[in-house]
Amino acid sequence: MAELRPDRIMNVVWGFMAAKTLMTAIELDLFSVLATGPLDAEGLRKRLELHPRSARDFFDTLVALGMLERDGGRYANTLETALYLDRAKPSYIGGFIEMLNARLYPFWGSLGEALKTGVPQNESKSGGGNLFEALYADEGRLRLFLGAMTGISLPSAKAIARKFDFSRYKSYADIGAAQGGCTVQIALAHPHLQGIGFDLPVVKPVFEDYVASFKLSDRVRFAPGSFFTDPLPRADVLVMGHILHDWDLDEKRMLVKKAYDALRAGGAFIVYEALIDDERRRNASGLLMSLNMLIETGGGFDFTGADGAGWMREVGFRETYVESLVGLDSMVVGFK
Repeated sequence: MAELRPDRIMNVVWGFMAAKTLMTAIELDLFSVLATGPLDAEGLRKRLELHPRSARDFFDTLVALGMLERDGGRYANTLETALYLDRAKPSYIGGFIEMLNARLYPFWGSLGEALKTGVPQNESKSGGGNLFEALYADEGRLRLFLGAMTGISLPSAKAIARKFDFSRYKSYADIGAAQGGCTVQIALAHPHLQGIGFDLPVVKPVFEDYVASFKLSDRVRFAPGSFFTDPLPRADVLVMGHILHDWDLDEKRMLVKKAYDALRAGGAFIVYEALIDDERRRNASGLLMSLNMLIETGGGFDFTGADGAGWMREVGFRETYVESLVGLDSMVVGFK
């Protein structure tokens, strides 16, 4: 029998250090600095205004984590970090990581308390209202959050635009559109479609600025409203990304029913999330995201593809399927 080793345990335990190292690199804009060309350790240290003591260790840690390359003493982005972590590129996903660093990283220090009490551990803990009241009441936090939603959704939005057959539809609405990351990607991939981004009124200027930056204002418009108190926009396809997991079971079912009612006959409802595998054994990322809903919300939780498909069938969707997208995310699709 092979000797039992604690390697797996320790790799998980050390994980918070690796995460914080990457978060800090993004906070310092390291990958955007290197987007202009490789630098040696001293040059990079000076550009980032770091103390000499541990700068080299910091850079070499990023090399060991696969986030940087080093050749002849000069540091450079990898292909992945050059594409996804350079702030100047439209493919930048660092907004989500910035939010993890600024908000969620300290809140997760209270996971034990959350598990014992069932109470969120974010801004609401100190009287700041629920998650969305706290975020939407402050312009700086709102913009950070909306950019974060683009960061987490962008790869999946591109995959949806590529994998789902939009050819027989004329319109779509992105429910809880945030900055418009998914709304824009679908429009870019399918020039025949008219798009709607549906979110709270305060989001409108951020959404419209983002859409205008892609020169899509003639095909993509903003519709203000709350998906709790207002009807959803009528469209051939409705998309709801990283929305359902924020809410409790009754609220999830209510939102699925509202989507069904808003869809035109023959339309499709696309829900994408970090779905938990049906056996609840393998997808640790989906389960960790569900624990994050404990930290962030009053009743939210993540779910399996079978759960999502079941809620769709309950309200009348005639056919459903589940398909992997990219990274952590998969989509559940229902047809009316």
